[in-house]
This record gives sequence, C-alpha cells and structure tokens, in this order.
Amino acid sequence: RLQESRERLSVCSKLCYAVGGAPYQITGCALGFFLQIYLLDVAQVDAFYASIILFAGRVWDAITDPMVGFFISKTSWTRFGRLMPWIMFSTPFAIISYFLIWFVPDISTGQVIWYLVFYCAFQTLVTCFHVPYSALTMFISREQSERDSATAYRMTVEVLGTVLGTAIQGQIVGKVDTPCIGSPFFFGLSNSSVAMEELNMTHDTESLTDTRNAYMIAAGVIGGLYILCALILLLGVRERRESSELQSDEPVSFFQGLKLVMNHGPYIKLIAGFLFTSLAFMLLEGNFALFCTYTLGFRNEFQNILLAIMLSATLTIPFWHWFLTRFGKKTAVYVGISSAIPFLIAVVVVDSNLFVTYVVAVAAGISVAAAFLLPWSMLPDVVDDFKLQHPSCHGHEAIFFSFYVFFTKFTAGVSLGISTLSLDFAGYQTRGCSQPGQVNFTLKMLVSAVPVGLILLSLLLFKLYPIDEEKRRKNKKALQDLR
Repeated sequence: RLQESRERLSVCSKLCYAVGGAPYQITGCALGFFLQIYLLDVAQVDAFYASIILFAGRVWDAITDPMVGFFISKTSWTRFGRLMPWIMFSTPFAIISYFLIWFVPDISTGQVIWYLVFYCAFQTLVTCFHVPYSALTMFISREQSERDSATAYRMTVEVLGTVLGTAIQGQIVGKVDTPCIGSPFFFGLSNSSVAMEELNMTHDTESLTDTRNAYMIAAGVIGGLYILCALILLLGVRERRESSELQSDEPVSFFQGLKLVMNHGPYIKLIAGFLFTSLAFMLLEGNFALFCTYTLGFRNEFQNILLAIMLSATLTIPFWHWFLTRFGKKTAVYVGISSAIPFLIAVVVVDSNLFVTYVVAVAAGISVAAAFLLPWSMLPDVVDDFKLQHPSCHGHEAIFFSFYVFFTKFTAGVSLGISTLSLDFAGYQTRGCSQPGQVNFTLKMLVSAVPVGLILLSLLLFKLYPIDEEKRRKNKKALQDLR
C-alpha cells in the first residue's frame, strides 16, 4: 500500500501530462479536416497533385515514427529525462513549418514542392514531439490504475484539443467566403490554358486573399497554443526512470527489441483492430468538410457541424472512462465503436436536413470519443504483458507506441491519397460552387459505406484480442511480484 501511495499522481501532474497531448491533436485536427479543402479551393492545387501531397505527407509521417522510436531507444538519460529533450527541441521548428503549410507562396511553379516539403517537415517534427510523449505514459507511474487515470485525463484534453483545432480553424476561416464558380459557367470550361485565363478574370482576388489571410491567422493562433501546451508539459511533469524498469532489467538492442515486439501476439491483434478503426475515422475526417460543403449543401455550416462532433466527443470521454472501468475495455470497444455505424448510414440515407445533420454529428461524436480513448488505454496493458514474457528486455516502450502510430498513419496516408485521387477521377471541379453527381456519390461512399465496412472488420479482429479484465489483474499482480 505504501508503494502504491508513492506511485499515485496528483491531479496537477495528471493535468500537466494531459495538456501535452493537445498540440498533436489541435494541429492534426486542423490539417485533417481542412488541408484537403485548402489545397483544392484556396491554394488551387490540382486534385491529382493534392492527392500526392496528402499521400506522401502521411506516408512520410508514418515512416518517421519508427525512426524516431529507434533514436529514442538510443538516447541516454539526462537530468531532464530521456524523452523530454525531444519534446523541448522539436517544438519551435514544428511551429515554423506548420505556419508555412498554410502560406500560399507567390510562385508560378514549385507550389506542389513547397507544400510537400513543409508538410513532411512538420510531420517529422511533430513526431519528435508525439512519440516520446506517448511513451511517457510508461514513465509517470508503475500503477495501472494511475496510468489509466492519466490516460483518461489525456484523452479528455486531446479531444478538447480537436475541439480547439476545429473551432479555431473553422470559425476564423468560416468568417470569410471562399469564392467559387457557378456550375453552369464552370462546367462549360475545358482544362485548356484559355479556359484558365477566363477563369482567372472572373476570380474575386480580394475575397480569396481574405481567405488565405484567415488560414494564416488560424495557423498563428494554433502555433501559440502549441508553445503554451509544450511549456506546461515540460514544467509540470517529471519523467521517472524507475517507473518502467524491473529489477532484472538489462539493455537490449533496438532491432532485437523490435523483433520481440512484432512477435508479441496481443500487440499485433490490438494494432490490427485499431488499424481499421483509425482508417474509418480518418476517412470520415478527411472528407467530411467536402461532404458537408457539396453533397449536403451546407457550405457556410460545415465548420459548426465539425465543432458539434468534437464537443460531443469531449463531453463523453469521462463516460467512456467510467464505462471501461465498470465493464472492461473489450466491452467498451464493442459498444463504443459500433455505435457509430447507424449514424454513418443515416447521414447519407436521410435527405439533406440541417437539424438531422447536427443530431447525427452529436451522436457520432460519442463514438469518436471511444475511438480516441481506448487504443491509448489498452496499449500499456500490452506493454505490461510483454514485460512478463520478456523480463530482461527494457527500453522498448517507444517501439510499441511508435509502431502503433506508424501502422495507423501509413494506412491512413494510403487511404487519404486514394480518396483524393478518387475525387479527381470522379471529376472534382476546383472552386466549383457545386460538384457533378459522380463526386457526390464518391463522397457518400468515403464518409459512410467504406468507414462502416472498416469498423465491422475491426470488431471481428478485436474478438481475437486476448487481454481481458481477468488477464489484466493477473498481470498486475505478477509485475508487482517481479519488481
């Protein structure tokens, strides 16, 4: 009891730890919801090249996760810890590259290279923040209950971060009207250079400039929040070396540890299940702004609909934490993630109605909260199970967290690139006030049918996940004895 009392974290420590998760979610939400529509309608990048930017950026982001995990495993402990220096030094450069993503360069050629370079640079730098931050879960306490509680705090703040990202980006950008071309005139144009000159003549330059300025203002505000949250984390959390180590710990090489981790059955089954869940929600996230703007016809309301989803998710995180402690994490997975299915179907089946859309948005947010909380709550259980099977291996925590993020980001990059390319093949019209029927049908598939199929597949995979509540209790007792 005395040992458990020493391992308890204060509310202040949990809050400071939780705040550190906000920068990744604020920037990720702004990019996830708005980068696609920004590239297509504001920066006026061709849909084919926009798909390349989104695909390459996400894939590069995925590749950097295991790279950073490798370098972290080779990092020596300092008086600040092993993980904190990564967070400290990556922050200022991440903010600069993030701002430049939302800047439209005054160059006739090389615009695609501009966005690709700074998008990849930001993804690398934010990975240098988020991978060590994720692994920090294992270094704040040895108690499962304390880690679960800190994770619940973190998920609440992270979902609040998505609310802030959606609200800041959406409300600032939503106050200006992005000019569009009416469909009768627009669809009569060909893709020739003469048509482009005629299009530019009708372009409302002042309105487009206001829109571009709004995106940069939003980027500046989000950058300021990034700095503030990083400072709170660095000043308010102490990284405890002893929290992750056992009495028998001996160093193990990265590649040996990687081989052991990838052969750990519960880990593979867990990431396989959440892989398809993440794909479902990332497809929804990446295409929902376009879906609301063109398919539902809510051009001036989509940012408020996104905000409703994120507010609902934030408010229900405490409920899901209570639910998983009361009924178990596997049960929470089945109930929480499957609850999104009827609402994803309803949003495309019901005729376009603003009130119904808001109801569906609020209900969908409940499932989004479960998808946020559960992976990060279940990963520490897998790490504990691994320690019991390999008590001589340590320094592998970053491998678990970085490769989980790697797989989800890699497949998300592929799916987002394919979805944008699908819109291009369907005939997406840049800056159109409306879109052809094929585009609207494609958007319906991307936000409803495909995510529903992925969620059903993930639920089947979760049936194979072996760590239930009884197994967790046995692991906790065995770890205490081993220590």
